[in-house]
Amino acid sequence: MDEGTELSLTIAQIVQRLKGSHLHSQIERQAKECLHQPDIKLESLKEDVRSFLKTSGWERKLQNAVYRELHVWDVTFSINTQQLHLKGFMHTAVHNQLLSRLSTTSQLPLSHPAAPPEHLKEPLAYMRKAQANWEKRVLKSLNSMSTELGVPLARKRPVLEQKELTNKWNEMGTDESDLSRFRPVYAPKDFLEMLIGLRNPNHDSSEDVGVRSHWGLIQVPLNVRDIPQLRRAYSELNLATGQLGIDDHAHIHPDLFENEYVEVGKKVVTEQDSAAAQQYSRQGCPTGLRAELWALILNSTNQPQDVMHYEQLKAGVIQHDLLVDNLIYKDVKLTASNDDYYFVFEDFLYQVLLCFSRDTAVLEHFKYNSATPPKSYIQGKVGNEECAVVYPPNGVIPFHGFSMYVAPLCFLYNEPSKLYSVFREMYIRHFFRLHSISSSPSGIVSLCLQFEQLLQTHLPQLFYHLRQIGAQPLRIAFKWMVRAFSGYLSTDQLLLLWDRILGYDSLEVVAVLAAAVFAFRAENLMEVTSLASAEAVLADLSTLKVMPLIQIFLFATAI
Repeated sequence: MDEGTELSLTIAQIVQRLKGSHLHSQIERQAKECLHQPDIKLESLKEDVRSFLKTSGWERKLQNAVYRELHVWDVTFSINTQQLHLKGFMHTAVHNQLLSRLSTTSQLPLSHPAAPPEHLKEPLAYMRKAQANWEKRVLKSLNSMSTELGVPLARKRPVLEQKELTNKWNEMGTDESDLSRFRPVYAPKDFLEMLIGLRNPNHDSSEDVGVRSHWGLIQVPLNVRDIPQLRRAYSELNLATGQLGIDDHAHIHPDLFENEYVEVGKKVVTEQDSAAAQQYSRQGCPTGLRAELWALILNSTNQPQDVMHYEQLKAGVIQHDLLVDNLIYKDVKLTASNDDYYFVFEDFLYQVLLCFSRDTAVLEHFKYNSATPPKSYIQGKVGNEECAVVYPPNGVIPFHGFSMYVAPLCFLYNEPSKLYSVFREMYIRHFFRLHSISSSPSGIVSLCLQFEQLLQTHLPQLFYHLRQIGAQPLRIAFKWMVRAFSGYLSTDQLLLLWDRILGYDSLEVVAVLAAAVFAFRAENLMEVTSLASAEAVLADLSTLKVMPLIQIFLFATAI
């Protein structure tokens, strides 16, 4: 299929998706209302309406919505976005088409005709099979817990209990219920064992040239970028470019970089342009502008309908009690509540995560996620597919450490509905890839492989030494990567890292930082003689500065 046809199909898909959105109905209403204005002429109707939508700001909102669709659904389109600056062109093409089709009802193709739905989720069959097997294990663990403890997967709360929960909604952290019976469905180390066992049945590893391919734990042949490729992809992080996280430190005069950079950031926020905000974020977001910039990149607008949606989810939490609620309570108690940075946000975490578990809008991301939402059966109807329901309603079973995806965002947003909408968008764009098995370049399998290959290539002596003493580097780094370093770095440094994740729309920088941490502590690690002592050397990352480590590893490493 030629690029023009593929591009047309992509535009058609995005137009179709946006036509069902609240934004579309708002624009349609504005277009109709503007017809009563005296400067709208019948002979130039289309041009005048477009001009009105542009000057009134609706065109920019549409551009941001298109930009979001391009990023969220990027996995479903095999278009090289660097050729011909297609994304910039597609902005114009899509919103022009949407504006011109506001009153049409023609049905457009919903998916690329050349790819079956399961290939849009994950193109490699052995990855799909591994993910399905993992899901069965997790669901079996959840059902076993329900049976053993005699706790139903879901129940309606009695009226008195509903009133109690409503009254203590903002202070749920004070509830000292007994959670000792509940255990996390799985922990990152369990997931790592699953990834270590991954094999491509069509690939004979004995054919590989050299022995280094067998040094690591991940033994699947995926194409991950090396340092020269990373330098090209992350060119804005080079040593000659100003960076927040380096050039805003006290010993550097603010006039040299910081002041002017902050002024540019204010202009980006004023313009309300998602694409500009994403580009800006690559060099870091100023503390005072970060919340607005992230929301702009994610196109998380927190409109009245978003607040209403959050309130509906809250009502769902109050009405029904789910078994996974206990897993959420337990996880927050085990992680964020014991963290010096995040313990104060305990109530926020309960609110956001309990609402998240009820949000069926999250199911949409399973169209491009290799995972499939787990299903359970109505009591007494086991095996009857007509009585199968997605459980939990959002299709995501929380694991040990899941709450740490939300915790750092609490520093940026103090309004629960805004915090919720930003977290949900972060999850369906990025975080889901950290706990599902896929071949995506931002997926956890690729990140693990990239981490191992960077270390093997540039620190072979260290890698070999750790391997020989039974301290495989990935066994130490995996817990950092699966949480995107949340809970391991100091919060200011973590937010600088997440700036770059959003700026580059990729989690690759997480693998780069993990390798950079090993490089930074290489001298001490060469002295250790066991896994325990290696873990001790890397136990505290709270004093590390993220951007100098990444810059030095990427741009000052000999290749």
